[in-house]
Amino acid sequence: MLEISKSIKNLQTDDISDNLLHYDYNTRHLLSLIEKGIELDDPAYLSSYRSFEGEVYENFVYEKLLRYAETNEDIDKFILKGFHQNRHKAYANTLSISEKEQIVYRTKSREISEFDAMFITKNNELYFVEMTLVKSVLKLRRRLRKKYALLETIFPNYTIKALIILNEGATGAKQFPSYCKVWFTKEFSASKVFEYITTLKKRKLLPKEKIRSKKMIEAHMLKLHPFRYYNTMSWITKSLRGHKNHIIDMKFLMNENIQRYHDLYNKFYVGFIAVKYVKNILQIKDEEYDENQRVVIALEKKHSDEIVVTYYIQTNRKRLYLYSFNDAGKLQKEKKDPYGITVTEVFHINKLMDEKYELNATNIKTIKKLLKENYQRSKK
Repeated sequence: MLEISKSIKNLQTDDISDNLLHYDYNTRHLLSLIEKGIELDDPAYLSSYRSFEGEVYENFVYEKLLRYAETNEDIDKFILKGFHQNRHKAYANTLSISEKEQIVYRTKSREISEFDAMFITKNNELYFVEMTLVKSVLKLRRRLRKKYALLETIFPNYTIKALIILNEGATGAKQFPSYCKVWFTKEFSASKVFEYITTLKKRKLLPKEKIRSKKMIEAHMLKLHPFRYYNTMSWITKSLRGHKNHIIDMKFLMNENIQRYHDLYNKFYVGFIAVKYVKNILQIKDEEYDENQRVVIALEKKHSDEIVVTYYIQTNRKRLYLYSFNDAGKLQKEKKDPYGITVTEVFHINKLMDEKYELNATNIKTIKKLLKENYQRSKK
């Protein structure tokens, strides 16, 4: 059984040598704040330090899990990362190790998901691990859905599960899906690691302690089911718009397998409309965009499972804006990360969509009506 050990729960460090101090930490911003003489209770400092502490916690728990896996009879394979693995470049369309030595799944140019740890049990269960110091787990629950859907897609022969490791005091743990097992550790502090980093005259570290076990494997050694991210996305767009009599194929959209893809992608793209036809609804100012600028229409799946219409405007390869409405009906405009996966998705789908994908205002109203009616039926 996968029950938390006392050593992990109590954050004992006696079995991990100086390994925590051998990791590279992203402390440039934090150290620059200290150099500027910022107060320790300043929100900027607290935010930066908490981010650093989260990094240390992840590395600590990973070190403990390595040793837990070595002796636990239920664990058959454990995926190596960091300085424990023989570094390989990040390969496209497979699990591999990133430049930051994390376990990732990526397309040719973008990371799709990153995993804190991963292991396989003798019962053919593949566990992905999430560890965080965040007290409210709402955002974590949103990330879980995507990662779970991805792993179900590329590892159909495994039962996918998640191990969530939190600090005592975290809220919302009972709202995790049934495939999740939750562990709680005592309150974590990274003060000793930070003290070492900020000490000018550093002591000599003990050598890195690596676990030698047949259970330990490299990420790329796991065999997975072929999955082409952009090809699948294009196929879904074509299929959604491929019905002879309806503007979108609702039966196709709500198919169980397609909804798994919806969990993975979070949104499906179904067409486009010119800015001039949605200026009022999106509160777009005159001359903010060319009146014939494309607005890409997407069907976004919310955490509540409700599917809503959202709007994307891409003015160049790296500049993308999302327009959406919150639960209160208030318009929200968000500039997307220029290096994020959504920017690449919209660029790709824009090249796919010719004139037959053009929508009008009536079409969009119809789509919204169909989505709302379907959601209301599902809640009865």
